[in-house]
Amino acid sequence: MSRSPTAAGAPAPSPVSRALPPWVALTLVTLAGVASAAQGAANAELGERAGNATLGAVVNNLGGALLVGLGVLALPSARTGLAALRRARLPWWTYLGGLGGAGIVLAGAYIVPVLGVALFTIAQVAGGSLGGLAVDRAGLAPVGRLALTPPRVAGALLGVTAVTLAQLGQPVGDLALGLVLLAVAGGLGVALQSALNARVSAASSAAAGMVVNFATATPVVLLVAALAGALTGPGPTWPDDWYLYTGGLLGVVIVAALLVGVPAVGVLRTGLALVAGQLGGALLLDALLPGGPGLRLPVLAGALLTLAAALVAGRGGGRRGPGPGESARAGAERVAARERPGPGGRLVG
Repeated sequence: MSRSPTAAGAPAPSPVSRALPPWVALTLVTLAGVASAAQGAANAELGERAGNATLGAVVNNLGGALLVGLGVLALPSARTGLAALRRARLPWWTYLGGLGGAGIVLAGAYIVPVLGVALFTIAQVAGGSLGGLAVDRAGLAPVGRLALTPPRVAGALLGVTAVTLAQLGQPVGDLALGLVLLAVAGGLGVALQSALNARVSAASSAAAGMVVNFATATPVVLLVAALAGALTGPGPTWPDDWYLYTGGLLGVVIVAALLVGVPAVGVLRTGLALVAGQLGGALLLDALLPGGPGLRLPVLAGALLTLAAALVAGRGGGRRGPGPGESARAGAERVAARERPGPGGRLVG
């Protein structure tokens, strides 16, 4: 479907950028968090059984890129979105969102064996919460600027507390400050990924946002895998279990859900809902997989408390930029208008 230009001369945002009701967006992102838990488990086991931790990330990104590429070939609307993106003339840095996703996947492969899952998860969520507050305050996402209100800060702190609770009883590895800070930086990168991908999507289409995400992330993952020796030397031993190769499909689902969530509720609340789903998904895996630890009450409490944190962070609004009652579509149009080249090629705003 063709897009008519807005009155400001910028392309109209995609249907995804028309904000869903917050409860719908939070529900979809929470379900995507369950998919994220399954994705992480599949990628980790695939990398372990194939003989190199980065191979899970390689298969994940190549699979996701292949699915998105097939979608672009099959759907005219996806190609229309890419054409609209070329006309949008966004700043170059808005196309780097995929680096955040690639960074956290690769960092996890090397940091978890040292810090342990518990400490890595807490540090990542702390970074994601801090990044969500900062990104929302700066207005990088199409939802516009969201003020640093007490409910939002309380929601971020409650989210970190909830994840800490969920990790009680988990083994902790060596407390290496550099790796802890790297995990925090990974969480910040994920917050930026969510905001920038949503910004690209708002200027064109959801399909274009996914194309940019995987086109940016996949070369980085391949480069790191090559430097780690995963693509040279003796061939890996690929397992036969089909479900270990579903990471790419799950990744597409997760990115699509983030593109829906950010324009509706902002980066912070989207990240908290994703974490709540991840904890819920981990709980299901623990209970259902043979040999798993079974139902763990701290994880259940952490999942429910993190979801509560996402709700607390939404109290009181706190929006700046788009006024009260203004849709995310209008917010995206404001962003596009602010970034369109002005006289002499300068960016407006």
